[in-house]
Amino acid sequence: MNSATRHTTMRSADWLALVACLWILSSVAFAHEGHAPQAEPNPQPAPPAITSGGGTHDAQAWFTDTLLKDQNGRELRFYSDVLKDKVVMLNVIFTHCTDACPLITRKLREVREAMGEELAAQVIFVSISSDPLNDTPAVLKAFAEKQGVDGPNWLFLTGDKANVDLVLGRLGQFLPSPEQHSTQLIAGDVAGKRWSKIRPDAPPVAIAQRMQLLAQPLAGR
Repeated sequence: MNSATRHTTMRSADWLALVACLWILSSVAFAHEGHAPQAEPNPQPAPPAITSGGGTHDAQAWFTDTLLKDQNGRELRFYSDVLKDKVVMLNVIFTHCTDACPLITRKLREVREAMGEELAAQVIFVSISSDPLNDTPAVLKAFAEKQGVDGPNWLFLTGDKANVDLVLGRLGQFLPSPEQHSTQLIAGDVAGKRWSKIRPDAPPVAIAQRMQLLAQPLAGR
């Protein structure tokens, strides 16, 4: 059954809510081995991840507290330990990638540098492996160290494949293979329910400015 048929035949409120959430967090950035798009000068704003009117207001129920492991082997609940009340920059990688993944990781390192120490301390970077069968915590640790980004404010997450698949699915990433993950970045003020989809080829300064806008409300909380 194709997408158009599903939209015609499935009219329930649950379906509409699911479509709304997946549309907001779905990724359409360039593929690993496809043609790179033209660079855009600014990040692309997106509607809030938790919508009003058909979507859910319960972020924990949507993102789930699925158990994952970070590069240090710590078990973390995805919502409560990784996302809750945080400003986050999410992306998907796999460590044996030789093109987009290391390039985007280095780009995000430049974004952190462009933020400055005060802003960088308010943002958690979260890189989720699309290849959990091969990307063990130790492998992710080595990748993070090689890229110069292994630190307390940057989590590299893996875990049981079923758990990782669930989390990636909630981020709009339904992946037949590790290589088919999107390279698009997802930035969010989780408590404020404000999210942006950002192309990875945007300039580091522009991405840093977007993160600054998301982090500003934290001062008043």
